[in-house]
Amino acid sequence: MRQRGLSKHRHFAPPGRGVRYDQARVGHEVDMAGRDDVHLAGGCQCGRVRYELSGAPDHVSVCHCRMCQKASGGPIMAFARVRNGALSWTRGQPASFRSSSLVERQFCAACGTPLTYNLIEGPNISVTIGSLDDPEAARPVLQYGIEHTLSWFSTITRLPGKRTDEFITPDLAARFVGYQHPDHDT
Repeated sequence: MRQRGLSKHRHFAPPGRGVRYDQARVGHEVDMAGRDDVHLAGGCQCGRVRYELSGAPDHVSVCHCRMCQKASGGPIMAFARVRNGALSWTRGQPASFRSSSLVERQFCAACGTPLTYNLIEGPNISVTIGSLDDPEAARPVLQYGIEHTLSWFSTITRLPGKRTDEFITPDLAARFVGYQHPDHDT
């Protein structure tokens, strides 16, 4: 992993673009996987740590294991894998935590956003899909750690749903100020 500034001549995938999928065969990556001319970017919630991927992820997955549940505070973590050299830190540096003898996870020390997962001795590193500026660019094709899937996880899509503007009162909306970094480099 190398640190470098953003080039004015980089071509980044626009919102809604990135890894393309054949809609007739959901889950099958086509045309963008592993390409070096695809550049995705992302970062943490507060904006102190930003990164760039020089190439499309070659594998996208979710993990249900207990370590991922603890690291995310949620039922799963979602990852997009690239070669180690394809990840460049463009602003700040993440903190790291060895969650086992084999795995290191990187995160923003200021806001806590989980950013990466990697096998310490492996050639790849995975960024968290939620930290991508365009998380739709990476659709998972495999689940890991399924023996730890929470019993209620498969029922989530059947729960009633509300849009944010349906439960935030006008008074709260008028007072709301977001401190989250935007989904692009600044």
